[in-house]
Amino acid sequence: MELKDIQKDLQAILSPKRFRHSRGVAETAKHLAEKYGADANKAYEAGWVHDCAKELPLVDMQHIVQEAGIKADEQLLSSRALLHGPAGSILAETKYGITDSAVQSAVYFHTTGHPDMTLLEKIIFLADYIEPSRDFPGVEKLRKLAEIDLDEALLAAYDSTISHLLDQKAYIYDLTFMGRNDLILKLKEKTNENK
Repeated sequence: MELKDIQKDLQAILSPKRFRHSRGVAETAKHLAEKYGADANKAYEAGWVHDCAKELPLVDMQHIVQEAGIKADEQLLSSRALLHGPAGSILAETKYGITDSAVQSAVYFHTTGHPDMTLLEKIIFLADYIEPSRDFPGVEKLRKLAEIDLDEALLAAYDSTISHLLDQKAYIYDLTFMGRNDLILKLKEKTNENK
């Protein structure tokens, strides 16, 4: 499916606010990809489709991932906020014809993150967090940091997410903690190499 057709479908199925957000993620992801040497076309495409399942009922998301044979734990299966990534990665292929595994993976993990993220996964995760319509305390600082160091900005996004979930007394998904800790170790290695 051509990108213009995907955009037309997204405009039909998403709320105006979610569609604006998707456009913002696509544009931010393209910018970050150009800045950090990732494939800008893949980043743009992943940005557009990253939330294609976001507004589906939970039962529909569950059906999509179960039909695809994705192993998902109870926390993932019971949360629309978490499950829309995996469900969206499947819809990217089955509905929109996106067969690129890098794009599918970026969509899959854009909410949780995970250890040893690829450059494209980092970009989509961060673009989702800092795109222009996002408005929360600290977002401007994160946007500036994203222009200086992608990994430091990613760490700040992880920290902000975890802090918010702690404040809400909400469940924090395992992959999010693991992804943050993995990034901490990699940043320490990088610092030690530069000494």
